Amino acid sequence: MGRLPVIAARSERTHRTGRSERGGLFPSLALRAEGAVPSAAMADLSVSLAGVRLANPVVLAAGTCGYVREIADALPLERLGAITTKSITAESREGNAPWRIIDSPAGMLNAIGLANVGLDRFMREKLPEARGLPCKLFGSVAGHSVDEYLAVASAFDTAAEIAAVELNVSCPNTADGLQFGEHPDALRALLREVKPAVRSKPLFVKLSPNVGDIVAMATAAIDGGAQALVVANTFAAMAIDVETRAPRLSRGRGGLSGPGIHPIVVRMVYDTYHRVARDAKVPVIGLGGVSNWRDAAEFILAGASAVAMGTALFIDPRAPLRVADGLAKWVDRHGCRSVSELVGAVKDGAKAEAKA
Repeated sequence: MGRLPVIAARSERTHRTGRSERGGLFPSLALRAEGAVPSAAMADLSVSLAGVRLANPVVLAAGTCGYVREIADALPLERLGAITTKSITAESREGNAPWRIIDSPAGMLNAIGLANVGLDRFMREKLPEARGLPCKLFGSVAGHSVDEYLAVASAFDTAAEIAAVELNVSCPNTADGLQFGEHPDALRALLREVKPAVRSKPLFVKLSPNVGDIVAMATAAIDGGAQALVVANTFAAMAIDVETRAPRLSRGRGGLSGPGIHPIVVRMVYDTYHRVARDAKVPVIGLGGVSNWRDAAEFILAGASAVAMGTALFIDPRAPLRVADGLAKWVDRHGCRSVSELVGAVKDGAKAEAKA
């Protein structure tokens, strides 16, 4: 796929508003989403994630759809499994200066910098919008110290509107500079403190893909008490303007998301599920480059109980509806009553060796 004809201004505007013009950031990818129509299929798409029941396996990823209800302008929320809030920090954050979101040949790069209103304003101004939400809400937590994670996770644990607490561990610890999500010992130490504070809701951990061994990180998360795993966050990446010779992102580097990372994350989901999560009975949420129902079905066959969507929302905010409809038809075609029957059901004939 060649460079996509889009200017960075549209990228930034789309990120702020949650809306896109027809074709959005990736016009060629939008064509992949066309053609699907609502299905009358009777397949049961409901799934359970650590005791949280979702109407279907489609989850909107953190940072891609606003705080709570903003995307309701584009699609009926009752057609979703869950929405994940923006990652919330203890104190408000302006985030990085522009440019902080740009196009890429097979996705997009972002370096938003965890821009958010902070815990107090979120609880006071944003969370009340979740009352009566027709789908589940997952609260995403970020921080740069154990104490920051504790403050937000503890508050989320008391919020009736939040069904599960998700830790975004792709943040550097200001105490030692190490990313919590890239070092097993650092992740275990974080969870050792946070898990006891999250008593009334399941604790999810969103893993970083920027590691040598995703299974080691998944094992550390499960050892620390994670009740579901999100695989995975964005990939560390960089883009340079060859005329100015300057990085295209103000921060220099950022996170790559979109279709370009999808096959890599399918492998990570497969490895995580088959080597640790399945036996531990910990569900996996596949996140990375889902733009149509086939991408979602791949994640499910690899071992994901649910699939999250993010970059696709910048192309077409209604894409999750077509994904859910496509999954229902797919489940029917395979003679299954429930989508859960297909979790991890990839055939062994290809010898998709987890240790490869």
